[in-house]
Amino acid sequence: MTLKLHCFGESGNSYKAALALELSGLDWEPVKVDFFGGQTRGEAFRADVNVMGEAPVLVDGEVKLTQSGVIQQYISDKTGKLGGAPEEKYEVLRWVLWDNHKLSSIAGMTRFLMNFLPEQHRSADVIGFNQGRLKAAYTVLDAHLDGREFIVGRNVTNADISCCGYLFYPEPFGFDRADWPNIDRWLSNLQGLEGWKHPYDLMPGSPADRA
Repeated sequence: MTLKLHCFGESGNSYKAALALELSGLDWEPVKVDFFGGQTRGEAFRADVNVMGEAPVLVDGEVKLTQSGVIQQYISDKTGKLGGAPEEKYEVLRWVLWDNHKLSSIAGMTRFLMNFLPEQHRSADVIGFNQGRLKAAYTVLDAHLDGREFIVGRNVTNADISCCGYLFYPEPFGFDRADWPNIDRWLSNLQGLEGWKHPYDLMPGSPADRA
């Protein structure tokens, strides 16, 4: 049975789920969510897809899951991949939770404020504050990756997939790979994995689709 992932190309959180599916080798297909057209705010989406009004949403037969970290863990439980060695599972979870709070949540918000919010509604003070928080997160991640190929252990895990969620996007939000050599090397490692794809190549709803 083909798994279905409700997602859209601009969503880094959707990318975490889509990339985990792709790297796991599961048979899946994307279902485009028209976020910018207001679909997630509509009554039908909230009633039929996700009451929280968010993407991604994974559907596997009778199973419906939301939140990227939960979906990633489900994929690991289903395939035995990306979860790390048994003794590493809590370290993987630690980084997934750190990313959700310290990195992806701020990166996603800042990227939205700088690139998708109408210019007249943008606040330089808010953006600057968020970029300061992001710099602190990059510092933590870059230091951790010194001498490491992946975040946990010797192979790619959900920790990597979670933390990279917004770092491949081309839109500016205060991240330049050249400023963070260990992060840059790690991202190159991920790009070299069999099955890796850029978010705009992996999911529908990219800027190219709207051109």
